[in-house]
Amino acid sequence: MIRILQNCLLKHNPLESLKSMSTTLEIKKPRYNGKTKKRRWEERRSDKGEGLYSEKKTKTDEPFVRIKRRKYAMLLGYSGADYFGMQRNPFSKTIEEDLCKALLKAELITDEAYNQMQTIQFQRAARTDKGVSAARQVVSLKLPETVDLDKVNSFLPETIRVFAAKRVTKGFNSKAQCSARTYMYMLPSVALSNSTIPLNQEGYHLSDERHSAVNALLKQFEGTHNYHSYTNKKKANDPSAKRYIMSFYCEKPFTREGMEFVVLKVKGQSFMLHQIRKMVGITVAVLRGYVTQEILDKSFTIEKVNIPRAPGLGLVLEEVHYDRYNSRYGTDGIHETLDWKECENEINEFKEKYIFPIIINTEVKEHSFVNWMEGRLMNHDFNKVEEENSLKPEDNAEDEEEQSSDDECENVAEQNDKEQEEKIKEENISQCHSDKYEAKI
Repeated sequence: MIRILQNCLLKHNPLESLKSMSTTLEIKKPRYNGKTKKRRWEERRSDKGEGLYSEKKTKTDEPFVRIKRRKYAMLLGYSGADYFGMQRNPFSKTIEEDLCKALLKAELITDEAYNQMQTIQFQRAARTDKGVSAARQVVSLKLPETVDLDKVNSFLPETIRVFAAKRVTKGFNSKAQCSARTYMYMLPSVALSNSTIPLNQEGYHLSDERHSAVNALLKQFEGTHNYHSYTNKKKANDPSAKRYIMSFYCEKPFTREGMEFVVLKVKGQSFMLHQIRKMVGITVAVLRGYVTQEILDKSFTIEKVNIPRAPGLGLVLEEVHYDRYNSRYGTDGIHETLDWKECENEINEFKEKYIFPIIINTEVKEHSFVNWMEGRLMNHDFNKVEEENSLKPEDNAEDEEEQSSDDECENVAEQNDKEQEEKIKEENISQCHSDKYEAKI
C-alpha cells in the first residue's frame, strides 16, 4: 500500500516528492541509546570527591609509558573520629580521600585514577559511617607490581595506617568476596549489671557469674533470625530481614582510666541499618531488667518491637573475613591467604594507641552510654510501634550525625543511586520522544 502511494506521488510531482523525502531523512535522529547515556552519567557521578571538579586533560609531548599493574588487597586501619565516613564525598574529609591522595603522592596511581578510582577497580570491603573506626578494613585495587607501603604511610596521617598489601586474583572484589564481617562494641561493664547496682557506682567489677549470664543472653542471637525489628523500613515478610549471626559473645572485662570496660564481639554474614546498635540496646535492657525475656523473644517474631539504638561511640569494624577465597586460592602456591596473622601485633598497637583511647576517654569524661541508659533506655516503651513516616525531624538529624556500622548503610545508599538512575533515564527518554515529535512537525 505504501509503495502504491509513493508511485502516485512521483507521477504527479516527482521533484517535490523527492525533496520532501530527503528532508525527512535528514532530520531523522538516531535511536535512543540508554547504555551510552548511563555510562556518561556514571562518569559524572558526584561520589568521586575532588576528582569530580578536576580540570580537563591537556595534550603533552611526553611519551606515554604503560605501567604493568596487578590486583592487590590492601589492609588498613583508621580512627574515624575526625572523618565523615569511609567513602569519598565532595568537599568532605573522608578516609578514602586521604588514602587516594597518599597513593597519588607515592606515585602508585595516576591523576586519572585519582579522579576516577573505578579505572583501577577500587572497591572497599565495608562502608563505615561518620566517626566509626576500623581495625582491619580491606580495599581492592590495581597497583604497580612493586608497592612501597612505607612511602604510602609517610603521606598518611597517624590515625590512618596501611598494614599490608597482598597480590590477589584478577577478578577479586573485596566487598563481593567477603564471607563475613566482625564488629566490636565497647561499653562500660556497669551497663551489664543487674538493676540493684547504681549506674554511677565507681569501681564496679563484672563477676564471672554475671559474665556467664551475659554470654548466655548473647548466644540467643546466634543462628538465623528475623531482624525486621532491628532496623528501619523493613517488613516482617521481607526475606532480606533474615540474617545469620555466627557468634556473639562478651570478652573478659578490663580497666582503663579507673573505669571497667567490656567488648561485645559479633560476627555475621551481613548486617542491616542500625542492627548491631539495636542488638546492644535490647541486650542491656534485658540485663538491667527494663524489659523481660518475652520482649526479646517477641523481637524475632513477625510482631514489631520498638528497640532503641545504643550510642554509636563504641562501634568498630574489627575484621572482614575471606574464608571461601582462602580455601580456594590460599593453598594454590601462587596467592597468599587473606588472614593477616603476620600483622596482628601492629594492628593491636594501632588499636591501643588510636582507637580505644577515643572511646574510653569520651566515656570517662562524658559518660555517654550511662547517660543514654538513664535518659532514654530506662523509660523506653518497647511496645509502642511508630509509623516509619512519623519520625520527627530531629530523629532524622540524629540518624545523620550519629555513627552506625559501615555496611549497614549499603542498602540505603544503593537504593538512592538506583532511584537517581531511574529518574535520569526517564528524563532522557521523555526528551528523546519530544525531539522525535518536533522532527515530525
